[in-house]
Amino acid sequence: MVWDNASTHHAKALWEFCERNSDWLTIIKLPPYAPALNPVEGVWAHLKKSLANPAPRTIDEPTPLVKNRLRAIQHRPQILNGFIAETGFGLEPP
Repeated sequence: MVWDNASTHHAKALWEFCERNSDWLTIIKLPPYAPALNPVEGVWAHLKKSLANPAPRTIDEPTPLVKNRLRAIQHRPQILNGFIAETGFGLEPP
């Protein structure tokens, strides 16, 4: 699991869960500002690029388009693997 510095990652219950499951769970903690090391940043960049040209008329109009684009990414594991590869991390625990 790759953790950025979200406040939810500091919750006591989450830390307790991680300690109880340390036999199979590996946590990689990112530095305070490290977007190049976070695979999610690649997902958002890819999504934003695919949404560059639409001109929605209402605030609700982009919702189905965003869901469709995220679903397309989800069904193409080679793209997701590419986002991980860009970070320099592997899919196996260190």
